[in-house]
Amino acid sequence: MSPPTQNRRFRFGVYEADAATGELRKSGVRLRVQEQPFQVLLLLLERPGEVVTREEMRQKLWAEDTFVDFDHSLNSIVNRLREVLGDTANNPRFIETLARRGYRFLAPVECGEATVPAQAKTGNIRTTTASEETSRSVLTRMEELPQTSRRSVRVLFFLIQTMYFSFYVVVLARLGRIEDLLEQVFGKPDWVVSLIVVTAIIGIPVRLFLAAAVSFDVKDLSRRFQRLFIPLLILDGLWALAPFLLAPQIGLGLALGSTAALIYVPFAQRSLLLMSDRGRSGS
Repeated sequence: MSPPTQNRRFRFGVYEADAATGELRKSGVRLRVQEQPFQVLLLLLERPGEVVTREEMRQKLWAEDTFVDFDHSLNSIVNRLREVLGDTANNPRFIETLARRGYRFLAPVECGEATVPAQAKTGNIRTTTASEETSRSVLTRMEELPQTSRRSVRVLFFLIQTMYFSFYVVVLARLGRIEDLLEQVFGKPDWVVSLIVVTAIIGIPVRLFLAAAVSFDVKDLSRRFQRLFIPLLILDGLWALAPFLLAPQIGLGLALGSTAALIYVPFAQRSLLLMSDRGRSGS
């Protein structure tokens, strides 16, 4: 049985709404939000993806015998809430307007029971939450990325997979020459050659999967990529050293610069998929 609304905590993106304390936080930092906008937010968070009618909001915000310009007041309340969330009506990330019907919350929502210790008023909760969010904020979040064409993002992501696939194929095709080169550097390069072969065998199907997934716009590709991110980071980090195999031809400086650029590519792939998700939610 789910806890009552007044004892629930809602998380969406970098935001957290605590119904027990009436607080809204962004990355652990408390935001200033008035009571009525917060009540509207709770109504929307209780039913993400569903339409909350304007009449339901009226009943929540005002008693039956209250005389108020309902339409104007509700529009003002929703606009103030959007300002707090950094949202817009024309390009909504969180609150979508359905003309003359109501509003719908677009972003995924996590819900749990709020457990507020007695020392919450001293600021300990803010400190704990902030430290947790700081650890999560090392990598770029979707809300921090610009919104752009999903088609352009998907094309760039596909080209990155093609680049890696080409690396694997070319290196395997010239493995004999590479082995001779490695022998000059390492003496007996058996372990290096084995590492190249094994990582290429792993990398080829992974790149084919990602290329096919983005080509056919597979649902939840971003979430699946998150699960692969650490293994791919290690794999791509090893292959980022590949330009040094061409150092005699391209020079040490260019090889070093190429390696530095390739080290960033896994993070670029992650950002591209998040931008694609943001484009999807904003469309």
